[in-house]
Amino acid sequence: QVQLVESGGGLVQPGASLTLSCVASGYSFRSYVVGWFRQGRGKEREFVAAVGRSGSLKTYADSVKGRFTISRENNKNTVILRMNTLKAEDTAVYYCAALESVRLEEHDDEYEYWGRGTQVTVSS
Repeated sequence: QVQLVESGGGLVQPGASLTLSCVASGYSFRSYVVGWFRQGRGKEREFVAAVGRSGSLKTYADSVKGRFTISRENNKNTVILRMNTLKAEDTAVYYCAALESVRLEEHDDEYEYWGRGTQVTVSS
C-alpha cells in the first residue's frame, strides 16, 4: 500500500521561508511523478509544483514560479518543496501526491495517491 506523509508546515510571517517534506513508502519511488497541491479555505485545490522520476524535470504554477523549488531525493524516498518569500495568499493545506507516469501532470484528478496534508499559514 502506498503511503505519503507530509511535514514541515507551520505559521510564518510574510517574506519568510518554509521547507515541506513528503516521505513515501510502500512502492518503487523512482517510478512515480510527485506533485504538490494546495487548498485554501473555501477554495478549490490547485496545483503548485511537480517533479519527474529522476528529478531533472520540474514544473511550477505561475503563482509560485521563482519563489518555490521542488526537488527529490530518491535514495530517501523524499520530495522537498522549498518555499521562499511567502505571501498571505500562500496560506493553505499543502498535499503531496504520486502518479506512476513518465510525464509531469498538473491535474489533480490524474494522481493516484495522496497524503493527508500539512497546514501552512502566512500571517503577520
